[in-house]
This record gives sequence, structure tokens and C-alpha cells, in this order.
Amino acid sequence: MAKTENKNLPNFVIITGLSGSGMSSATNAFEDSGYFCVDNLPLTMLQTFARLMLPNTEEITAIEKAALVINIRERQFLSEFPSELQKLKKKKLAPFVIFFEASDEVLQRRFSETRRPHPADSGKGLLNAIRAEREAMQNVREAADFIIDTSEHTVHTLRRLLVTKFGKTEEGEPLHVQFVSFGHKYGIPREVDLLFDVRHLPNPYFVKDLKHLPGTDKKVMSFLQKQDEVSETGRRFTELLEYLLPLYKREGKSYLTVGIGCTGGRHRSVYLANALAKNLKKDSLDLSVVHRDMLK
Repeated sequence: MAKTENKNLPNFVIITGLSGSGMSSATNAFEDSGYFCVDNLPLTMLQTFARLMLPNTEEITAIEKAALVINIRERQFLSEFPSELQKLKKKKLAPFVIFFEASDEVLQRRFSETRRPHPADSGKGLLNAIRAEREAMQNVREAADFIIDTSEHTVHTLRRLLVTKFGKTEEGEPLHVQFVSFGHKYGIPREVDLLFDVRHLPNPYFVKDLKHLPGTDKKVMSFLQKQDEVSETGRRFTELLEYLLPLYKREGKSYLTVGIGCTGGRHRSVYLANALAKNLKKDSLDLSVVHRDMLK
């Protein structure tokens, strides 16, 4: 199934909102979507940074997509933010402003869990600080192009929302899956997330003419393709991965390493790693294969 391209994506985004509402998590999601991100940019630097978004003939290459976090910790934010936006609009650099918020109860819980001080706390308690910031930010909220209430969001669901909306495609960035074939006698790769052991399959090592050939050789491949256990194992592994990979992607995982291990890492694991990558080749996945021990 082909990917559907996202249309009219903003190339200049300003992330703002209430403290504790998920702006840091949003920044990570924008980075995953290919944006150049700057956290807590001083408002006095906004016009200077914006010039980097303009094509020019100088040596500095223009930034294609950027997302900036500007919040109440910036002292001049509330008083000067509206006028700074107007200056950008006059330069035809109007940013897309996203305002993040959450309920008082949720913000209280988040600050209590992290034990971080609220930037608007004047000594009258956390709830008072949250309400004071909400009131102070009302004009900024009204000027936003998009408002996201993160009260019911987890880090994963918020990331999925942002990557889907602001990624290159409606499906977001592809899940990067790497298949690593290896030999158990050389140890299991440390980076493996999922591990499949294929030592139960018929071993070409015990066939005199195949012993010294790698799993990419046509003779070894022909031998393994004739074995019913090999075909059935490949089919079942493929079905399992077709079920699991979308779930990993949904939870916000960007990279997944699948280990395929046989005894020496020369024949069976090599063949199965290549077969699985071929079976799962589709637009929503970025697949690669590494044969760690094939030449040992």
C-alpha cells in the first residue's frame, strides 16, 4: 500500500503552551518528522533565526523545516510575542503556532511526579501557579493555529498524533527494522529487540558440498527451500512480525532490531534473515539486513 503524502505541511512551527503540557515530548516528535528543533529559544533571537528559513545566495544553507519551543520561562514572551509574530508575517514567514495545554489536575500530577518547580510559582502553591500561568497565556492561546489538550495523552499517543499530522506522510516516518543474522556460538548481539532461534532447522553444515558455502549461495538456498520446516518457519515468523511491527510503531518505536540465530551464523540464519526482509518489504517499513558472522 502506497503512502499518502501529507499536504501543506508548515515548514516553520512555534511550540508553546502551559508548563508541563508536553512541549518537550512534542519537540522529540518534530525531530523524528525531520524538523530542525530549538528548545527554549530566546524571543530576541526569533527574527534572527527566522532569516535562516529564507533562501539566500550566501554560504549559509537555508533551513527547510524548523520547530521552536518558546514558553513563559522566556521573560519577554508574554509582552512581546504578539508583536514578534506580526514582524514575521510582514516578512512572509508566518509560523504555525501550536499551543499545548492540559487540565489543572493533570498538570498538578505531572509536576508532583517530576518534583520540578513551576516557573510561575510565587510561593502560593502549585495549583495557584498553574491557574496564574493559564490566565497569563490566554492571549497566546487565542493566537494559536492549533490547540492540543494533552490531558488524556501518553508520551506515545502524543508522538503518534504529531508524527501523523506533521510527518512527511500521513503514516508518519517509517519504522526502521534491521535483521541481524548471527551464530549463537559467537554470542547474541547486544542490540537485539526480538530474537528468533533457527537451530531447529536442517543444517547445510552437515552436507559436504554446502559446508563451506554461505547462506547467500544458490546451492545453500536451494537446499533450504526444499525443506518443509524452513518454509513453515519462515511463514510463521513473517505472520508474527506482520502483527507485531505495527504495534511497535504505534507505541513510538523508531528502530527495531530482529536477531536470527543459528549455530555458526553462516547458513540458516542468513537465509531466514534475507527471506523475512523480502517477505516484509513494504512502503511502511525501512528494512535492512546485516550478516554478522557469515564469513567467520
